[in-house]
Amino acid sequence: MPDKDMERPVAIVTGGLQGLGLGIAQALIGGGFHVAIIDLPDNPVLPDALASAACRYYPMDIAQIDRHQPVLDAVAADFGRLDCLVNNAGIAARPLTDILDLDAAAFDRSVEVNLRGTFFLTQAFANRLLASGPADAGSYRSIITITSIASEIVFTDRSQYCVTKSALSMMTGLFAARLAADGIHVHEVRPGLMRTPMTAKVGSDTIERLLASGRVPIPRWGEVEDVGRTVLSLASGALPYMTGQPIWVAGGLNVPRLL
Repeated sequence: MPDKDMERPVAIVTGGLQGLGLGIAQALIGGGFHVAIIDLPDNPVLPDALASAACRYYPMDIAQIDRHQPVLDAVAADFGRLDCLVNNAGIAARPLTDILDLDAAAFDRSVEVNLRGTFFLTQAFANRLLASGPADAGSYRSIITITSIASEIVFTDRSQYCVTKSALSMMTGLFAARLAADGIHVHEVRPGLMRTPMTAKVGSDTIERLLASGRVPIPRWGEVEDVGRTVLSLASGALPYMTGQPIWVAGGLNVPRLL
């Protein structure tokens, strides 16, 4: 890679082929990052938005912890540096199941992907940054985890999703406390009612009713660009005196209201 390109920061985005991950990858590329996409398919046809010399693809199931180090090795070898990890990959609760009927297999699979895989990829990435020594002057190193309003708001028909996303909030705080002194910032982004392929699969009537009722102060769907801009701001170091706390990208859904 040419020396000039080596100066561009490098971000890894898990689950970056569609939905929020794709929007995040687009925002980062547009903001001057090289982006390594990690996702499940072995030989996917990349979306046009990722057809850029600034982007490369690496197949991996983040639940396979023994694959973490080899993939990080490959990204570092290809780009020459690592600056940001965006933990976006995860699985939704499908089919929706009442908490009293949820079986252990569905619960365990969510924990395996959403929590265990994300935790240990974060650990591996953090150790790699620490082993590389202090960051260059003017650079910003970060770990950004995409959780959900389900980190805090109860949905009794997707309890395994709520449990894993709330655990990722604690994970953010733990890594933030451990890594802050080493100049590594750790952030959590909580998207709200987002228009993505995932929400389209279960229908949007409920969300449309919420929007029409005024439950969301900014009365519209969230778009992938809303999350992408937020992640770009964080990864670029636009908020340098902040770490370890959730950032709601939810149109004010989290504002406490009596009625």
